[in-house]
Amino acid sequence: MPSARDLDWDRDRADWPNAPYSRFLRAGRLRWHVQIAGAGPALLLLHGTGASSHSWAGMVAGLARDFTVVAPDLPGHGFTGSASPYGLSLPGMAHGIGALLDALDIRPVLGVGHSAGAAILARCALDGRPPLQALISLNGALVPFDGVAGRLFSPLAKLLAINPVTPGFLARRLSRPAAFDRLIASTGSSVDAQSSAIYRRLAASPRHVAGTLGMMANWDLRRLARDLPDLTLPLVLVAASGDRTVPPGQASDLAARIPTARLERLPWGGHLAHEERPEEIVALVRRLAAEFGILPGCGASAASGLENELDTRSVN
Repeated sequence: MPSARDLDWDRDRADWPNAPYSRFLRAGRLRWHVQIAGAGPALLLLHGTGASSHSWAGMVAGLARDFTVVAPDLPGHGFTGSASPYGLSLPGMAHGIGALLDALDIRPVLGVGHSAGAAILARCALDGRPPLQALISLNGALVPFDGVAGRLFSPLAKLLAINPVTPGFLARRLSRPAAFDRLIASTGSSVDAQSSAIYRRLAASPRHVAGTLGMMANWDLRRLARDLPDLTLPLVLVAASGDRTVPPGQASDLAARIPTARLERLPWGGHLAHEERPEEIVALVRRLAAEFGILPGCGASAASGLENELDTRSVN
């Protein structure tokens, strides 16, 4: 049964980031919330676990100058409807994104994913749906956690997810400012007041919390980790030096074993680096899109000019 604390578009749209770009449609078995802005080559943005399309709030306007930006809420997250356990799994999410793009009749050529969103895009690319030309992973969670954390992560999430009381309990706990602030700080990032308020609203929604727990419970990256070396498109692994959620060394290790991958180090930022300095990540995406020949009229000289907008270090 829906809770009065769950998100409600009629109530929440008034101050939701980029609300004029929002639309709702049915695809597969879900009612999706997706934001679409701009014109040009289609760019798909996928947020991470526990977030929503609001995570890209500071980037949409800048990217929309060059791209048709497509930023959905993942199943069970934000304003997108709840999904089955399969629909919350990695292959299920990838299938759902494919169904959404079919319903929109949009074929993205570039994908940018944060954390678990990068894993979904990688699965989409491996499955050829959509047929992306390049993929950018922002602090991507592409391989299983190491050690004890990896062995406990999914079983613990399953235990929490099957208890119908858990989402409401966690939502009440996370709605407390001190508990929420500790959660954000644990990522190595700090976010602005608007983003913090949206995250608190998400965390206070039992339905959103249930979707997050369900995703964690059904997440298995072992097959993806085995398949990643089979990627045939360019993969850029962007790793922030202060990320406390996904160790930056994972990106370095992946770059060494995926033939099409390269590493871009950010000497600043935590797990939510794209929210900390969105303008710099926009410049990075534009530079890489120019290098890949995705942006019309952007050649090597344009890419060189865009590179000056960033404080990053590339490692090939």
